[in-house]
Formats: sequence, C-alpha cells, structure tokens
Amino acid sequence: MWSFKPNIEKMAERGNVGGLIKALFHTSEDVRSAAVNALVKMGAPAVEPLCEVLKDSDGSVRVTAAGALGQIGDARAVEPLREALNDSDELVRLAATVALGKIGHARAVEPLCEALKDSDYRVRCGAAIALGRIGDGRAVEPLCWALKDSDLGARMGFALALGEIGDARAVEPLCQALKDSEWLVRGVAAWALGQVGDGRAVEPLSEALKDSDADVREAAAEALKEIGHSGDATV
Repeated sequence: MWSFKPNIEKMAERGNVGGLIKALFHTSEDVRSAAVNALVKMGAPAVEPLCEVLKDSDGSVRVTAAGALGQIGDARAVEPLREALNDSDELVRLAATVALGKIGHARAVEPLCEALKDSDYRVRCGAAIALGRIGDGRAVEPLCWALKDSDLGARMGFALALGEIGDARAVEPLCQALKDSEWLVRGVAAWALGQVGDGRAVEPLSEALKDSDADVREAAAEALKEIGHSGDATV
C-alpha cells in the first residue's frame, strides 16, 4: 500500500482508472472509499480493471472490488464474480454473492445455488438473498432443500428468498418451516407463504395463529389476508 494522499477528484475528472485502482490499496480508508465511489460513478470503463483486482492477494481489496462491481451492475462482471464464489476468503465469497444479486443476471443463478452449501453461514445467507433478488425459479428447489440448514440466519434468508420468488413449489417446505424451533424463522415462513399466495397454506397458517410468539401470530394473520382468507388470532 502507498501512504501519500492522491487527488481522487482530479483522477476522476481525468478518467484515470489506473490511478483510482491503485488508490484502492491506499493506507487511508477515506482514500479507498473515495476511490471506490469514483470508480462506481465512472461505470463501464472501470469494470475490467476491477475484475482484475478480484485476483489480488489482499482479501480486503478483493472485497472492495466485488462491492464496486455490484454497484456498477455491469453484466461483464458476472463471470469473474462467479469465480470469486470459490475464493478462499469467506468475506470475498460473501461480497460476491451480494454483487451478483445486485447485477441480477441469470448466469449467476446456478453458482449462487451452489453457494447455498458454502461452509460459512453468512455466504449461504448472502446467496439466498441474492437468489431472491434475482427471482429465478431454478433456485426454488435448492432453497427448499436448504430450509433445513442448521443456522438460524441462513434459514431465515432461505425463507425470505422463497417468498420473494413466490413459486408454489415452496408451499410445503415453508409450511414445515412454520414448525421451526426459532420464532424468527416461523415468522418469515408465514410472511413468505403470504407472498406465494397459495390456498394450501391456509390450514397451516391458521394453526400458526395459535403460535406462542405474538409476532408469528401477526405474520400468519397478515399472510392469511394476502391469500384472501380471514382468521381469528390473538396478536
């Protein structure tokens, strides 16, 4: 890293992509942040150089590059970000899931589905959120399978993604999630069933109106309204 303070504004005005890329390695967080913002505003010309930075030996720089690529949203970054899902650094993998979700390209679906099996729960959750944002039906079955994950946050992410996709194939697994040991998962599952809007969820949601947690009961009541069914609940 270098320590003297570069003039990021002047670099941006001149379209000095190389200088801005170099500034990502600066010792000052403010300089690095300003360089990222400038590269994002620059857009397309910064994509390929940022993709090269994804191969750098510094994990924090790779995270920064992935984040910038996600903000730019250029489809040319999909393949390099797909490769970053296999990075040895879990934070880089997480940043890649977020970036791919923002870009929203169909080519990202299959590798993100694979990332649902990542060893790090944050990456699994990030992949689920990205898949929900993309909304491709190919993710439904892998997400349903993953609802049995051992991590609370990951299970919540999977249920949330299934609700955002809204595919009827998720009804039965989400109904099972209404029996999860954690109230947060049960609540998200109830919300997701409301988004899917399938009548098969009415009976399980009606049972959830008796849940021990008030937030779950409220979520179930709202879901029943979304489906077009009224129920009595103490919330």
